[in-house]
Amino acid sequence: MKFSVEVITVPVTDVERALHFYVDQVGFVLDVDYSPNGAFRVVQLTPSGSSCSIQIGKAITDAPAGSLRNAYLVVSDLEATRSHLLERGVQVSDIRHKTPIAVWDGGFAPGLDPARGDYASFADFSDPDGNSWVLQERGYREG
Repeated sequence: MKFSVEVITVPVTDVERALHFYVDQVGFVLDVDYSPNGAFRVVQLTPSGSSCSIQIGKAITDAPAGSLRNAYLVVSDLEATRSHLLERGVQVSDIRHKTPIAVWDGGFAPGLDPARGDYASFADFSDPDGNSWVLQERGYREG
C-alpha cells in the first residue's frame, strides 16, 4: 500500500490576501483558481519543486483560519531562501539549528548548523492569518 500527501488545506479568512501572499511574496505557483459561484472557491498553489500543493478558498474547510501549525517546507539553501523571503516582505525568524546534533534533545542554538547537515537548520514564518510554516534545510551540499 502506498500513500502520498498531495494537498494540504490552509484555512484563511481572505482568499485574495492569501493568494497574494503565497504567490507574490512566497513564490508558490498558481495551479487552479476555480469559483463556480459566490459561495465556493478553491485555489490550489504549489511550492516550486514540490509534489505537494496547498489549497485555500471559500467553503473548503471548517478549520479556523490560522490553525495550520508547523507545516514544513524543505529547502536546499536556508540562508538564501530566508534572504529571498525577507526581500519579498515575508517576516522570517532568525535561523536556528539543532544542538547537540548527535543526541538531539530538542535544544537549539542560533545560526546555521556549522556542518550544514540535513534536517538540522530551521527558520519560521507565518501567513497573514497566522498559519505557520517551518523552513528546513536539506541537501545543501548536493548538486
